[in-house]
This record gives sequence, structure tokens and C-alpha cells, in this order.
Amino acid sequence: MTMSLRFCAATLCLTPAPLLAEAPPAAPAASPSATPGEAVAKAPATTIANGYPAAANGEATTLNGYNLSRWAEDWRGMRDPKKRDDFLDRLKYLPLDGDGEVYVTLSGELRLRQNNTTNPNLREGAYQQQNINRLFLGADVHIGPHLRAFGEVAHGGISGKRLGAPAASLRNDLVYQQYFVEANGTVEGIAVGVRYGRQEFTDGPNLLVSQRDNNTIRYTLNGWRAWARGTRLRADVFDMKPTQYGDLGTGDDVIDDARRFSGVTLGAALPTTWFGGSKLYLDPFLWRRRNTKGAWGGRIGPAVRHYAGARLWGDVGPLTIDWSANRQTGSYIDQEISAWQVFLAQTYRVGSAKTAPRVGFHADYASGGGGYGQGKLRNAYAPFGNNIYYSYQLFLTPSNLVTLAPNLTVTPLEGVRVTAEYQRAWRDDVRDAVYRANGQPFAGTQNFRARRIADVARLQLVWTITPRVSFTGRYEHLAAGPALTDAGYKSSDFLAGWISLRF
Repeated sequence: MTMSLRFCAATLCLTPAPLLAEAPPAAPAASPSATPGEAVAKAPATTIANGYPAAANGEATTLNGYNLSRWAEDWRGMRDPKKRDDFLDRLKYLPLDGDGEVYVTLSGELRLRQNNTTNPNLREGAYQQQNINRLFLGADVHIGPHLRAFGEVAHGGISGKRLGAPAASLRNDLVYQQYFVEANGTVEGIAVGVRYGRQEFTDGPNLLVSQRDNNTIRYTLNGWRAWARGTRLRADVFDMKPTQYGDLGTGDDVIDDARRFSGVTLGAALPTTWFGGSKLYLDPFLWRRRNTKGAWGGRIGPAVRHYAGARLWGDVGPLTIDWSANRQTGSYIDQEISAWQVFLAQTYRVGSAKTAPRVGFHADYASGGGGYGQGKLRNAYAPFGNNIYYSYQLFLTPSNLVTLAPNLTVTPLEGVRVTAEYQRAWRDDVRDAVYRANGQPFAGTQNFRARRIADVARLQLVWTITPRVSFTGRYEHLAAGPALTDAGYKSSDFLAGWISLRF
């Protein structure tokens, strides 16, 4: 038996990507909510020979390239000067000892963005303009092959017109966004490890867990995560509490003790000979989310929600799929929870070239009912999923929701990707409300019985100017259906664009 471990006694908290992906492993296929890095192929990790495929290891490790979670980048290739193109490449591998086994990788991002929204909150009124800036700075310290500490600080600023009260995820003077220590090694050929501290967590369906890169300050959790990864099987266990952000300095960003997220996610790399050649992964999961201050239908009280589900995703020739389903049980105050979610996304590449057009659709179901205290609570709930998947304006969420959305992705020019989607959305239970991305209902919608919520037309353009510089443009028209208009809500248009520079 061989065994090597790593441990760090102190975190690196520097005082300080999407752009790269809303969550690799891939977010549901080809939705305009996807971000540039979802199309970036992930290179195999080099942590251990013949290890679990990097793209499916729960972190989507990227070799010599950019990742949404910057700690999931492996830049050891920059040890070779011949692979460096400029001084920024040098920042990816800064040796601290003569052997080069102790080194630092520096990372950062500057994002400048503007959002324009008509009829904010779907109420008739003057348009809203948000001018948003983001700055991330981070450092990844490796002490030999088995010891690591990562720290990242961030700033989020916002100005504009008719802003209301911006959330702390959009405005925060300075936040220690991530800081953790990690130890890992091998036991009988199995890669094992543990990570402790504040960190991003995305191991599961993108619609359930995501960094929420649409925000300026990302969603992070505090606690521990451990794993064991073989060549075809893996297991991850975790126990974490989310960060509750303030909007000033580092002292008001605290651990939210009212909420706790824990569980286990498994993974299996299926045989590549299936279906005449494929690359498929099956990820079952068992999770628990506890919240002492849960809110539904104007009531606030303790909630415990259990998730039992699985995700099947990957490629079968030109077909890319991302299918998942989960059963939710538990209790909320005096109600029993009984809910379901099913997410089915698929695209087909029309042609053999990597830039060939892709056509597809996603069909999704999230149960609803009981949100106002009648019988069982059948409203499905995502722990902290990708909020923009159904609406760039955050007006829809997978609770009491049924959607069908065909989409088309084309690459008209090198480095340019355009995705168009038309989505129809209905309520599952007409006696329950329509819910926003933050889980709050559109007030009054529970009093009307129309089923159709909205039609949503969306267009996204992503221009990868260089590997470090990209531009994203988004447009959305949400045509409110009777489930909204009967309660006095209006249609809305959304136009956004941003440029991101990263190193």
C-alpha cells in the first residue's frame, strides 16, 4: 500500500470565472443561460495516472486553461518556459523553492457589465439600468503535490437608475469570497482528499447547485468536503453552511447558521463501448437541506428537505444529453414535503465539425402545490441552482413549473457562438403561485387559475476574443401569460452585455 497526504495549517486569505461556465460538468445542454466555458473542452487531469475523468470528478478540473472555479485549474504545464506566451502565463507558476514543488498560481478577473430591464419586477414602470463591476483576485499555494491552500477576495460595485435596494450579491465593498485548505493523496490507487473552509460547490445537476456566476459575488458555502476517486467510480461527501453576505467590508460576510446542506454524491463512468461509442456518466445523490427559517406562502418556520436523485449526462456520438430527476421529502412546519423535479436537456450536432450547428430542446417539470398551507407541500425547491436557466431576469424557478424550450446554437464566425431559444412555461398546480428565482411568489398569482405563465424568447452571443478576454450579450423578451397578467403583472424586455478580462 502507498499513501501520501497533504495538510495546511493556515488558510491563505489574500486581501483578493461566466464567463467560463455556469457549471462544468456541463450545465443543461445548449440553453442560452449557458456561459462561454460550457463549450470549452476539459483536458484530462494529471493528478494521478488513469484517474477518474477530470470533466466528471465533481470539480471539472481544467488543465492549462480557465475554469469558472479558479481553484479547479491545473497550471503545472507552465513550469516549462516554452509553454508560456507572455508575462501573465508566468503568474500561473511562481516557484518558491529550488525544486519547483512549492509554487503559487495567481488568478483574477475584471468584469464590466450593464443590465437594462423594462417593467422591473413585471410591474408597469420606468426601465431599470444596472452598471455592475466585479473584481476577483486569488492565489493557489501548492506545497508539494499533496498540500494546498486557496484564497480569493472579491469586490462588487453597482450604479445606475432605479436600482431599489441592490442585493449583497451585487454590491459588496470587499469579501473573502473563498478560503480553504486541502489535503489529498492516494491509497491503493484510489485518489482521496479532504477540503475545509469557504468554497464553491457544484457537484450535481446545474439546476440544483451552481456558483451563480450571474451574480457579482458568487454563492459559497463553509464546511468540509471529502472524496475518493478511482478510475471508473467516485464518491464525494460534504457538510456545509452557506455564506450570508453583507454589503460593506469583510466583517459582515458571515456563516449562515440557519441553513445547512449535506450529503453524498456518487459517480460512475459508464463503458465507452455503449451505443456504438459514448462518454456517459451516472451520478446518483442523496442530500439533505435544513433551514430553521424556511418561508412558503407567507409563513416562516423550520424545514428539512431530503433529495434522492440521479443525473445521467454526456455524449453519444453527436448527441449530448443532461438528464436528471430527484424526489424530495421531509417536513415544513406542520406540512409533509412530497415533491419532484425532472430536467431533460439534449442537443444534436448537425455535422462533424466542432463548430457545426446544434439543435435541441429542454423539457422540465417541477411539482407545485401546498405552498399556502393546504395539505402536503408539493413545491419542489432547488438548493442553490442556476437561476438564469429559465429567465435572465430571474422571474422563473423550478418550483410549480413546467417548461418546453427548443433551441439552436450556431458558430457564424471563429470564436463567436450564438444561441437562440423559445420557451413556454406553465404552472403545475393552478392553485399555487408563480415563483421567482429567489423562491418568493408573485403576490396574488395564487388567487387566479390560469395555467400558462409566460413565453420567453432569448438570444445569447458569446465572443471569445482571446482565451483571456470575452464578451457576452443577452436579450430576453418575457411575454407574460394569463397566470401573471390576471394578477396585474406585465411583460418585460431585458438587454445585457459585459466584457470579462481574466488571467
